[in-house]
Amino acid sequence: MNYREVRKSFIDFFQKKDHRFVPSSSLVPYDDPTLLFTNAGMNQFKDVFLGTGKRDYTRAVNSQKCIRVSGKHNDLEEVGRDTYHHTFFEMLGNWSFGDYYKKEAIEWAWELLTKVWCLPKERLWATVYKSDDEAYNLWTQVTDIKKDHILRFGEKDNFWEMGEVGPCGPCSEIHFDLTDNGCKPEDINAGNPLVIEIWNLVFIQNNRLPDGSLERLPATHVDTGMGFERICAVLQGKKSNYDTDIFTPIITKISEITKQKYEGENNQVAMRVIADHIRSLTFAITDGAVPSNEGRGYVMRRILRRALRFARNLKMKDPILHKLVPTVVDAFGDFFPEIKEKQNLVQKIILSEEESFNSTLDRGLEIFEDIVKKNVKKDIKVISGEDVFKLYDTYGFPVDLTNLLALEKGFSIDMEGFNKLMNEQIERSRTSGKSFSLVLDDIHEVIKQLDFDSIPETKFIGYEETESKSNILAKVVKNNRTYIVFDKTPFYAESGGQVSDTGEILINGKAYSVIGMNKAGSHFIHVIDGILEDSCTDALLKIDVLRRRRIMQNHSATHLLHAALRKVLGSHVQQAGSLVDEEHLRFDFTHYQKMKQEEIKEVEKIVNQKILEALPRIRYADIEQEKAKEMGALAFFGDKYGDKVNVIKFGDFSMEFCGGTHVENTSDIGFFKILNESSISSGVRRIEAVTSVGIQKYLEELDKKLLEKQQENEILTEKLKQFEKEIKKFKALNLKDTIEHIINNSPKVEDIKVVSYKTDVESIDELKSIADMVRDKLKSGVAVLGAIVNDKAQIVAIVTDDLVKTKKLMAGSIVNEVAKIINGGGGGKPNFATAGGKDVSKLDEALKTTKSIVEKLYKK
Repeated sequence: MNYREVRKSFIDFFQKKDHRFVPSSSLVPYDDPTLLFTNAGMNQFKDVFLGTGKRDYTRAVNSQKCIRVSGKHNDLEEVGRDTYHHTFFEMLGNWSFGDYYKKEAIEWAWELLTKVWCLPKERLWATVYKSDDEAYNLWTQVTDIKKDHILRFGEKDNFWEMGEVGPCGPCSEIHFDLTDNGCKPEDINAGNPLVIEIWNLVFIQNNRLPDGSLERLPATHVDTGMGFERICAVLQGKKSNYDTDIFTPIITKISEITKQKYEGENNQVAMRVIADHIRSLTFAITDGAVPSNEGRGYVMRRILRRALRFARNLKMKDPILHKLVPTVVDAFGDFFPEIKEKQNLVQKIILSEEESFNSTLDRGLEIFEDIVKKNVKKDIKVISGEDVFKLYDTYGFPVDLTNLLALEKGFSIDMEGFNKLMNEQIERSRTSGKSFSLVLDDIHEVIKQLDFDSIPETKFIGYEETESKSNILAKVVKNNRTYIVFDKTPFYAESGGQVSDTGEILINGKAYSVIGMNKAGSHFIHVIDGILEDSCTDALLKIDVLRRRRIMQNHSATHLLHAALRKVLGSHVQQAGSLVDEEHLRFDFTHYQKMKQEEIKEVEKIVNQKILEALPRIRYADIEQEKAKEMGALAFFGDKYGDKVNVIKFGDFSMEFCGGTHVENTSDIGFFKILNESSISSGVRRIEAVTSVGIQKYLEELDKKLLEKQQENEILTEKLKQFEKEIKKFKALNLKDTIEHIINNSPKVEDIKVVSYKTDVESIDELKSIADMVRDKLKSGVAVLGAIVNDKAQIVAIVTDDLVKTKKLMAGSIVNEVAKIINGGGGGKPNFATAGGKDVSKLDEALKTTKSIVEKLYKK
């Protein structure tokens, strides 16, 4: 059987037994902050096991996308080195929610394995929890497994727990023997790669209490998980998952690109690592986990950089990973169409990361080699925490990459020292602000105290109503706050980026502030500031209507923004997160480069155009998810959708899955203004914007800044004037010394001083002022001054009064003669005349003729 047939036959088998096929949930579990990635098929049903949620079916089957690279389930270091661990894998699973139990789970598992897939029974082994006699007896009664192939194990291997407290129970694992001569009982659960676990049947029947004790759950559940890659290896007769048709096309492509054969430990390990990691990257980036420096983004970056490091083992320095994405899409795009839709985006993000890291990888490797040489000289076999941190902080080496390099050299790393430095850095960058989510630290404890099985669901009436008379169903008081569940409520609980409503609750005439909301399944928990002592069961709930209106304006604007971005930038744009409150909106979206200014303006223009068009809002409530997709509705990133969904449509422009609150008409938004566009990680951009009242505040802030700038300019202008006065004073003092020097060194005609001088001035008036200063200093004589003003030659001539009377020398005659050389002319009074000319290149020559002109006129 090929891998497609294996997956299909599993799903078909359980569908025939009345199981609902449930598509795989996203690898990014936005509704579960305790997980970085979906790591098991049961994740999307966690609320059912916790008793906080329900489904309209009691039997389910699916193939769930999973990633295990952190925390308890961390398989990263084993990946590629052994034959059966992966970062990304599919988990085939079937579930029963309070329906069938151990008998059917065991019987059907055996039927599928031995009758449908015809696996040899002598190669199958079953394990049960040490005290689970029920499961042990069922294996002997409903199957024909060899009795000595049923083994008992303790908590470590055969007791499953969701966490330190909560639902748990014994499990029964099925193992397959791939050895040549048959395994022994001691080979089971011994880490032998040829005796592997292929299926785990978990029987959820207990609840672990805080004191460590177990209590029996009122309803029991079945949660099974089968490793898809492992069962394919078994069914295809392979001893390595990497030899199945799941991986061979990818490995063949790697071999083709690198021109290296899949032979020898070095090449095989490297190719297995790359083949595994490119699947993780393709699926995770598709679901929104883009590489970055924190959280799941950092895990993605670690995986990518680890793959690039192994590519070096294949003598590959150029980017390679993005070239493998089409091969992954070809192999899995039929069952997971989302990777086909996002292929181009995934390739661009991976290529960007490859180029970025490759530019620093060589330098980082040099630094690592220097560290090794230094340690060898000192006979030290541990890479210090400081050096590990330097490689991480400066060269982007994830710690496990440094550890990999160290192990290859026979070294270890100082993790304690690295963690200390890392924690110090985190502490330095920690913000002091406290969000409402931190205020709700107690909510998990509160949820445990509320018996949701006995509490009816809360009816949300907030789409139509802003207040309601409601009945109190349950309440918990903790740390000076009261947590209340009502039968119905107009208060929206934070979801899909829209913040919770606030407002007040009136009980017996006394008002209590609602400071936040939390949703557990279908129950709305109202967080009251203070202790509610009243014992009455009814209350009047009133939301803050003005605040809600502002939130709706911003929320509806995000829908228009999303559609406008797709129109301007392309259909690859998808929402990657959002925040909508009463002050502003923040919209994160997938895009591989910085938006151009004209693109931002175009998006803004389109949104405002749709606001002016007054598009009506249409809400499709509780329609089938598949029908909504057929209608063309886009799914908002981060929301968890059931079989029935709400869709919000604005005219023919925007249509999205959304359970939030919205304006009735786009004209109610008022106006839309983008404040900022920035990058938050590779391949993800962020737009911050405002509407309505937010724009008013924006304009007020703008006015304030303009006023401040105006005042600054006025002060600056005053200082400039003062500065100019000081400059003039300085110039005058400096000029006096210059003039005195020129006069003293000027030639004479007979007994008459003749001064000619070229100076730098801004205007003819400034030139005239200098001429006056020369006359005052000269006392008796002739002076001709020249300057270039506004690309024109300007000349001023002066004759002291005594020479006008006694020698009959005229300033106008002198200036006219000088001006002829610059193709100009002029005139004026006998003692003061001016001239101008076009030929600025001959100004110096003209001034040099002053003495000869004075001589000529004097003789006349």
